[in-house]
Amino acid sequence: MMQHPLALITIAAVLFFIFLLYLVRLVFNIQKKRMEAKNREVTQVGFVVDTFHELVSKLKEKEKELEDLRKNAEERAGAFEIYNEDILQSVPSGVVSFDREARITKMNAAAEHILGLKESGVLMKAYHEVFRSPIAELIDRRETVERAEVSYLTASGKRIWLGLNVSPLKDSRDNDIGQLLVFTDLTELKAFQSQKDLRERLSTLGEMSAGIAHEMRNPLAVISGYTKMLSKKVDASMKPAVEAIAGEVAVMDRIISDFLSFARPTDMVVSDVDLKELLEGCLGSLEERSAGIGVSLNAGSLPRIRADEVLLRQACTNLMQNALEAMPEGGDLKITGFTDDHICISISDTGHGIPESIRDKIFLPFYTTKERGTGLGLAIVHKIVVSHGGDVKVETGDKGTTFTIRFPRKLIVS
Repeated sequence: MMQHPLALITIAAVLFFIFLLYLVRLVFNIQKKRMEAKNREVTQVGFVVDTFHELVSKLKEKEKELEDLRKNAEERAGAFEIYNEDILQSVPSGVVSFDREARITKMNAAAEHILGLKESGVLMKAYHEVFRSPIAELIDRRETVERAEVSYLTASGKRIWLGLNVSPLKDSRDNDIGQLLVFTDLTELKAFQSQKDLRERLSTLGEMSAGIAHEMRNPLAVISGYTKMLSKKVDASMKPAVEAIAGEVAVMDRIISDFLSFARPTDMVVSDVDLKELLEGCLGSLEERSAGIGVSLNAGSLPRIRADEVLLRQACTNLMQNALEAMPEGGDLKITGFTDDHICISISDTGHGIPESIRDKIFLPFYTTKERGTGLGLAIVHKIVVSHGGDVKVETGDKGTTFTIRFPRKLIVS
């Protein structure tokens, strides 16, 4: 009877121990599951964090690539803009752009040189503040001009010839954003064409003059002979009339001599000519006529050239004499010699200038504004200079006239 409760206690203790083991195992499993869940959560968070950092790193790399691309694009755009600017500044034609309000937005170097302007002084100015007629009218009309040749007076008072185009200025979307003026200086070309036409006309007129002069000289010689006979036989009351006839015959003889000088083929006697000494000699021969005139000579830089000294002396003397006659009330005669692309002799006066209406005629033979002139002086000058391979340029205005003789450098004595 005593053993039965003990057995029950033993059985109860075993069952309690088994239950306790079960609880421990249950708690262990629960804890294990919790740890596994926690580990899974930590792993997922780490994955997200790692993925985020990886994305940030890739974004930074892409950002750097985009920045490099932007810099490259800017460098290319800058280089392209510089290249375009280099082209614009290198073309020999003048280029001027205008915005929609016809204000100047760009002027290249050729335009500055041709027009005698500076881009910095005209930017954003209205066209009519900078350009004169007829260019101002062409810009104002806002019409396309395919090709036009115009005579234009620059801001410095220089008369030039321009070949120009006027066209709309468009952007990349073909929208009108202004106007574009493109022009070329035709002054030298026009002068060359004018010289060519003049030479042809002078050649024809020279042939005519030679025939006329020879036909006139013979009867003139007869008249001169009879005049001398009359002067010995008439009484004193008739002598003034005979002397007047003799004087007019002498004038006619001088005119015929000029005709022959102009018409005669130029047979040059070439020698080494000191241009400075030649100009000094020309001035010396006109010393009596230059009273009341301020005379200056600056020809120290002129070289010796191979030329006909007699003909050059005649040409320079004619130009100096014309300059003196243009200043009846006094003034300044300035003679300058210099060498650039040509050998140049410039003869300037401060006289009344040459009217624009006759400037194209001054080298034509028999054209004169003088009462007793033959109109052959400048024609002979032109012929002499051309026979040496040169040309004659004229600049004139209200403040005087400048004739510039230009000879090719190949005449320089080596």
